[in-house]
Amino acid sequence: MRLDGPGSSNFEDRTGQSGGGSILGGGGGLLGMLVPFVLSRFGIVGLLILALGYCALSGLGGGGILGGGGGSPTVQQGDKEAASRLPQQTQQFLTQVLGSTEQVWGKLFSAAGQQYQPTTLVAYRGGTSTGCGAGQAAMGPFYCPNDKRVYIDPDFFNELSKRFGAPGDFAQAYVIAHEVGHHVQDLEGTLDKASRAQASVGGAQGNAIQVGVELQADCYAGVWAKNAVRSDGTAVLEQGDLEEGLTAAQAIGDDTLQSGAGQAVRPESFTHGTSAQRVEALRRGYSTGNPASCNYNRV
Repeated sequence: MRLDGPGSSNFEDRTGQSGGGSILGGGGGLLGMLVPFVLSRFGIVGLLILALGYCALSGLGGGGILGGGGGSPTVQQGDKEAASRLPQQTQQFLTQVLGSTEQVWGKLFSAAGQQYQPTTLVAYRGGTSTGCGAGQAAMGPFYCPNDKRVYIDPDFFNELSKRFGAPGDFAQAYVIAHEVGHHVQDLEGTLDKASRAQASVGGAQGNAIQVGVELQADCYAGVWAKNAVRSDGTAVLEQGDLEEGLTAAQAIGDDTLQSGAGQAVRPESFTHGTSAQRVEALRRGYSTGNPASCNYNRV
């Protein structure tokens, strides 16, 4: 990849902080303890259902590449300030990728007569407070619609390379672009529609809705990649970059993850799509460069 420019200012570095508060009290609270399970099992739509259920009970307004997620949350901050632990090179990469997504989606929204409202990318280590409860690195990168932020522990990039066998800068950028894709879905109202549709069904039908959400986010990542350009108008992606992203998509399909964990492959339990589906979604977005081609939603 050939990124340039100063990068986005919509970035928060929490890598020097410790701990993590919750919207339901210190030590993580009930919602904070539920969020990791819901994210890992049901993904972003499940998290939205959890948030909607909590809001109904409390009266508050108010859900990743492996799992992830309106109103203004009340967050109890339990983090302590400390010096950043984020290497300058990593911060530059994160902010430049985010800045590129802002440029692309800004133009696409403008062409549709709308204004794009950027997300904020939060880098942390281990755990942190979020509008959706206590964020944990074990969740992988995720998007929280309650505070409209993307959260990532940069150590995930090591996992992506070593555990999932998907090295390369575009594989990492694909992760960020996927989560930004969830933010786009949030702005479009897709996440809310999906959460309500899923709440009315359940089981395999609910999982199918979730798969559509995740595949669209993969496709949106491809749309960004196709339209991403440098300040001189040349393409950000170089030869071999797309293949890095496709390798990452292949590695994190539900069927591959289940079989790799020694489990039986159970299609009815899929929440993110098969490896083949995720590869196809990323490739489709890149080949068309058009978000209208990312019609995977079943709501």
